[in-house]
Amino acid sequence: MNLRFVETFVWVARLKNITRGAEKLCLTQSAVSNRIAALEEELGVMLLDRRNSGFRLSDAGTRFLGYADRLLSLQHELKNDLGVHHEAQPFSLRVGAVESVLHTWLIPMVDGLKKTTLHIEFELTIEMTPTLNEQIKRGALDLIFSATPAVGNGIINEALLPLEIVLVGPKSMADQAELRLDELLGYDLMTFQRGSQPHIALLDALRNAGAGDKHVHSISSVSALARLVESGFGLATLPVAVAEQLIQMRDTICILNTVLALAPLPIFASYWSDPAAPVLKQQAVDAALAIAKGYNCGTATA
Repeated sequence: MNLRFVETFVWVARLKNITRGAEKLCLTQSAVSNRIAALEEELGVMLLDRRNSGFRLSDAGTRFLGYADRLLSLQHELKNDLGVHHEAQPFSLRVGAVESVLHTWLIPMVDGLKKTTLHIEFELTIEMTPTLNEQIKRGALDLIFSATPAVGNGIINEALLPLEIVLVGPKSMADQAELRLDELLGYDLMTFQRGSQPHIALLDALRNAGAGDKHVHSISSVSALARLVESGFGLATLPVAVAEQLIQMRDTICILNTVLALAPLPIFASYWSDPAAPVLKQQAVDAALAIAKGYNCGTATA
């Protein structure tokens, strides 16, 4: 049995779509269909239920998926044991993250991987959580750091430490005492994109404080938020690590004391369980997770 055909079936089953499976494996749709047809002929059963227009595994296909995962895992174990690593071959690691992670520990993580992993090529995507989760479900990314876990057959999620959120203002407010709610409401308030976790958290905090009708501006980037705060346009919510980094770099904003209780930003690492992945690629994912966890705990070094 050709294990490349088995791997093709696994990805089509996981992604629930022949086209997405073809994109994931860099194959044509006809090549994917031919591989699955060859498996069906060899096994003597139909693996896909082709009676309806939507994607569905047959009963035999559902049972075979478990065997297929085990076959690929055994192949991976065999290569590890015999040292068949193909060390000289470059590989691409496709990483996605929300912007808050970009401005905290994503760059040190990438730099750390570059120093320790030979032949690695990065593809970095910075997007909102819904987009990242959809892209990894489609097989377009290998590893993401987003505000909610991605849901999909074969996707593993790990909760990282959340990012503390603070309110920032221009440096002229640095010596100001704790802002009362009525004082806070006298300023324009800004946060990330509408529908993002920080946006929802700020609206919830205002609602809980009895100020649910307060207008909140939605800004798409950290740098734009910082510039607007510097200009005196209003106050903004930012992860504390991002705020501290901006203060160190520009010294034009400050972290404010406020009665408003801001929920932290949850961060989840989501990645594919891929027993057919090259050994070096799987090691890179493991190393990326270790570095991310180290920065979360304050133990990593640049």
